[in-house]
Amino acid sequence: MQPPLYYDEEEEWNRALLLYNAVLKEICTKIEILNNEFKLAHQYNPIEHISSRIKSADSIARKMRMNNRELTVENIIRYVNDVAGVRIICTFTSDIYRIADAIAKQNDVTVLKVKDYIANPKPNGYTSYHMIVTIPIFLSNDVIDTKVEIQIRTIAMDFWASLEHKIYYKFDGKAPDGIREELKECANIISFLDQKMFSINEDVKHYHEDFNGGTAMTSNLPAHLTKEKANMIPDELKSLYGSITSD
Repeated sequence: MQPPLYYDEEEEWNRALLLYNAVLKEICTKIEILNNEFKLAHQYNPIEHISSRIKSADSIARKMRMNNRELTVENIIRYVNDVAGVRIICTFTSDIYRIADAIAKQNDVTVLKVKDYIANPKPNGYTSYHMIVTIPIFLSNDVIDTKVEIQIRTIAMDFWASLEHKIYYKFDGKAPDGIREELKECANIISFLDQKMFSINEDVKHYHEDFNGGTAMTSNLPAHLTKEKANMIPDELKSLYGSITSD
């Protein structure tokens, strides 16, 4: 992918792409580990699927033009925060905040900006949770903190956003008032659906707890382990994971 840069900056852009591709691999691995850990501890995976992308050259150029900035690699790195982007699709709204919190707590992740469109939806009804974070990328002779945008949504939010994007594209971003009002109404229905499904899921968990004598189910786990402790590595074993011994 080569944006129509004003100057001969192919080498600089290729280096930037190396970093952006690397940061996508780093964040996707982190998210997959968190999801697998949660499955081990709770027999439930909060993440339905993960997708990632490098922003297209046309989109980068369009964004720079909209902000009246010269199209240089330096300006792209400085002003375009979503060149590298990851989208996490969750089951329930509560999972969104759980995942966002787990990502933010990692000591090599720096949160630069958060936009909570769930607590404060956009006027058109769009809901999602956005984070801009940096992660260090270790090269052979350097370490570069590299930005990546993380969008976290439920299945229902993603369904609405996908259809809204396709509809608005047909109107070149200027949909008639009636269409906008109907999309906003659909967004309200989507929000209600998310809340309703979460409520049903909570009822199901309570039924399971009652069935098991007041404790949540911990199938496939030793009886002495609770769900909270299931994902904890015993202190006496922690150092062994990074150790080597001679035969």
